[in-house]
Amino acid sequence: MSELAPAPTRDARVEAEMQEEAEMERIKSINQITANARLATEKEHNMTLMQGVRLYPKAVFWSMFISTCIIMEGYQLSLTNNFYAFPQFNKKYGTLQPDGTYSISAAWQAGLSNGANVGEMIGLLLNGFVSERYGYRYTVMACLVLISAFIAIFFCAPNIQTLQAAEVLAGIPWGVFQTLTITYASEVCPVALRGYLTCYVNCCWGIGQLIGIGVIKGNLWRTDEWAYRIPYALQVSGIGTTDLGSDWVVASIVDALQWMWPLPIFIGVAFAPESPWWLVRKGRIEEARRSLLRLTSLDRETDFDPDETVDMMRHTTELEQEITTGASYLDCFRGVNLRRTEIVCMVWAMQNLSGNSFSNYSTYFLEQAGLDQSTSYNFAMGQYAINCVGVFGAWALMAWGMGRRTLFLTGLCGLCAALFVMGFLGLVPAAHKQTASLVTGIMMIVWALFYQLSVGTIAYSLVAEISTRRLQIKTVVLGRNLYLIVNIICSVLTPYMLNPTAWNWGNYAGFFWGGSCALCVVYTYFRVPEPSGRTFAELDVLFERKVPARKFKTAQVDAFDVAIHSQNAGDKPKAEHVEKA
Repeated sequence: MSELAPAPTRDARVEAEMQEEAEMERIKSINQITANARLATEKEHNMTLMQGVRLYPKAVFWSMFISTCIIMEGYQLSLTNNFYAFPQFNKKYGTLQPDGTYSISAAWQAGLSNGANVGEMIGLLLNGFVSERYGYRYTVMACLVLISAFIAIFFCAPNIQTLQAAEVLAGIPWGVFQTLTITYASEVCPVALRGYLTCYVNCCWGIGQLIGIGVIKGNLWRTDEWAYRIPYALQVSGIGTTDLGSDWVVASIVDALQWMWPLPIFIGVAFAPESPWWLVRKGRIEEARRSLLRLTSLDRETDFDPDETVDMMRHTTELEQEITTGASYLDCFRGVNLRRTEIVCMVWAMQNLSGNSFSNYSTYFLEQAGLDQSTSYNFAMGQYAINCVGVFGAWALMAWGMGRRTLFLTGLCGLCAALFVMGFLGLVPAAHKQTASLVTGIMMIVWALFYQLSVGTIAYSLVAEISTRRLQIKTVVLGRNLYLIVNIICSVLTPYMLNPTAWNWGNYAGFFWGGSCALCVVYTYFRVPEPSGRTFAELDVLFERKVPARKFKTAQVDAFDVAIHSQNAGDKPKAEHVEKA
């Protein structure tokens, strides 16, 4: 006769009951989080543009405020290439030529122009680690301190070698600003506002370039070293000048205003709320809720519940942890993330491959047509102003219902047509070359309008939406690095195409860039999806299921057909797909 198993003790039974109750509570908590996440998702889908503005006015403000960091970089970019035409700048940093004039060698011009690109690549890669570890606010504040110090090097540079070092060093914080402003904008606002606030970053580029060209034009009359020192000083003050009187007055003003640009931004960012998505990824749920409340205002029309929205973030974060095992740069090239990284990188690259470097030579063609330098600068200012106006035009088109993919693809088609028109203008007989140059310069401004209504603006929204939340910063960093690499290549090729002493293609370069743009059209049609109207969780599921780009807009998807077994911030989630009939 076999022995009977001993009956469980009272303590063992109590412990088993407690474990069962804890498991029931955990399941109940998961179900509640999922239910809240579903409600928040439905509310975001039903939210209109104006409802989003009324509910998230503070998020709109903080996003636009932090995006102003880009204005400083846009300003600097407009200075570097234009300074080569300044006699005073050439005399300070150039070498004496046989004809008695001073000039900066081509090698140093290339070094100065690309020095910032090298620094930006370093800053971009660092940002992938720093901002995800320390948060967006502290990273921006640290970079503002650095840029204040580095810009002082520009102002005081005694030789061209010091100027080169300043370009590289300043590029590091600029690289951080390039991606951090986009990711912050995409994470502090709902679906209804996401496209608008990410696109606004492009407007800041235009504002900076417009201020820069205005300051340069306002100092054309000066014949002393302050012609270039004033613009350098004002990149940290944000104030233009047209007539500053005597040198000692200028020096006093510059000394007083030199750090007025970064300081207000630093103070503002110190009071800005942190991204609630970043706080959720760090498991700081209560802080994420408080941050969300600081980004919103009471609006009973949308029945907003911060707990539901935070639970939606938690659900999406857990879903992405289940899909993506790690969060390193290598993970951007693994599994479904490889496709997302490829698209983000190509969207950035297509900004240059669609003929951007060629269009920047509008002033060159206008001067070939006989326009004086001042008038050519006026046209250049108009081209930079299009950067700002184009953003508002893109906003209007999105408000009328055009998706990101549609705008991007349509814009590329318009750019391709404009480039081929410029190419065919090269066939105009020599007797009408002056007229052809004028038309080419005007066509480049038309090209700029197409570009800013579509590719130049919408790219910022696409890269922010297509990347996964968990790897967003690193994915955008990789894409922006490819943009810089392609930009360097294009900036080297284009002068050779146009220079009469090199390849001397002239207008025929339009055929080359038109062909490149045509390839971009094909790529976009087959590979770039439509993210508008989708929550981040829905985009995760669409990519995981390998839905073709052309079907993203119409595909039926429910982000809650994935049952997540762990919603605790510190636990490794276990998830399974529950396919619905």
